[in-house]
Amino acid sequence: MTRDDMATDKLRAALGEAVEDVGDFRGERTIYIRRDKIVDACRLLRDDPELRYNLLSDIVADDYLPDYPRFAVSYHLLSMHHKHRLRLRVRVEDPDEGPPTMADVWPIATWLEMEVWDLMGVRFAGNGSLRRLFLPEDWQGHPLRKDYPLGYEEVQFSFNWEEINAKKPFAKE
Repeated sequence: MTRDDMATDKLRAALGEAVEDVGDFRGERTIYIRRDKIVDACRLLRDDPELRYNLLSDIVADDYLPDYPRFAVSYHLLSMHHKHRLRLRVRVEDPDEGPPTMADVWPIATWLEMEVWDLMGVRFAGNGSLRRLFLPEDWQGHPLRKDYPLGYEEVQFSFNWEEINAKKPFAKE
């Protein structure tokens, strides 16, 4: 039995129907967990002596516009003891009603959730520290969403630099 299968079986045994789907792609396992059970799933994976996923390496969000549910939040876990990775994913319909915070399981989650909120706009229930991390405090919107308006500036190369420079506003003294 592989470590992926062991983790999947233990999650199914403990959480039952909360394990919504399982996918494998290029040797990486992704387990879809219901939003209200994600904290339980992470605690189980962290505390189980056979699994020991003791590091939350990242939290990211995907925007699937125009599909529904629109967002998915992924938790990238690492078992340093077993040198093995696993991804848990939660589907999010409304970004204001995102998954609960993982700060009680892994304190680094506070910062990772702040990054997801800043750039994608997914809120994490119970995280009282959500604020701008990369963008100015007065920034409007979340720039990694697919419906965020794009600002466009043509890329400058050696063959078009004069044309590009002619369009730029330079500071005047």
